[in-house]
Order: sequence, then structure tokens, then C-alpha cells
Amino acid sequence: MAVSDQLPSSATGRFIAADHYFPLRIYFEDTDLGGVVYHANYLRYMERARSDMLRIAGIDQRANLEGGEGVYAVISVRIDYQRPGKLDDDLMVISRVTHVNAATCSIHQAVMRGDEYLTTGDVSVAYLTPQGRPKRQPRPWIDIFTRLSRGEDFHP
Repeated sequence: MAVSDQLPSSATGRFIAADHYFPLRIYFEDTDLGGVVYHANYLRYMERARSDMLRIAGIDQRANLEGGEGVYAVISVRIDYQRPGKLDDDLMVISRVTHVNAATCSIHQAVMRGDEYLTTGDVSVAYLTPQGRPKRQPRPWIDIFTRLSRGEDFHP
């Protein structure tokens, strides 16, 4: 067996029903001098989880961007911090689509350590033309988001 066949793949999450689960670990670079996660890093964790969720769901943002079709941009974020994450914690970011319409989508996210909520947030994104104007999302993407927002089991 070749070494390349034995190497781990990129970190990735998975869907369980309509919720996307994305695991991560807190590294030294994520923390302040006290070993506590710097507050802005939670937004990074949520972004990674959302990007992974879309990729697994079959939404190819890169192809759309490179094809000049459009791109998502965050239009609002609300975040609440309940408990601090600490160096070496194993965390899980759970994401769920809560609303979808022609040009926007909203996602609720929770960063958890076991059963403890560390941070929760609601993120809304808009689909934009390369010139930055709102544009209708591709119909297959709306269908995916609609299924997820209804809580339907999702199997990519």
C-alpha cells in the first residue's frame, strides 16, 4: 500500500439528519495568554463549519466564483458567548439552516464542548453577483437549503 493511501484526509464534518456537525480542537494559536479562546476565533470556527456544510451539501462555491456566477457574503451576524473554550478542548460546531429565500440564507450555529454551549450565533448570507449586487441563488441550492430548513434528513 502506498503512503498516500494511508494519509488522513482533510478535516471534515458530516450531516446527522438536517444538522451539520464539524469537529475541531483548540490550539495554542487560538488562545490568549491565559489559554482561553480569543473571542473572534469563534467566528472563524463558524465560518469553517458553514463552508464545510455547503461543500458537503453539494454547493460548489468555488466553481460559481471562478465561473463568474456569484458568491455568498455575510450580511449579518449575531453572536452570544456563554462559556470560554480553552487550550486543547475538543469542540463541535453544529449548524442548521433556519431560513431561505431567493437571495439569502440564515444559519444558526452552536459551538459546543460536550453538552456545554460555549457560543451560539446566527449568520445571514446573501448571494451576490461579482459586482456585489444581490442575485437569486441557483435553484438547486435553494432546494437544498429549503430541505435543510425544514429539518429533512440530508444525505449528500
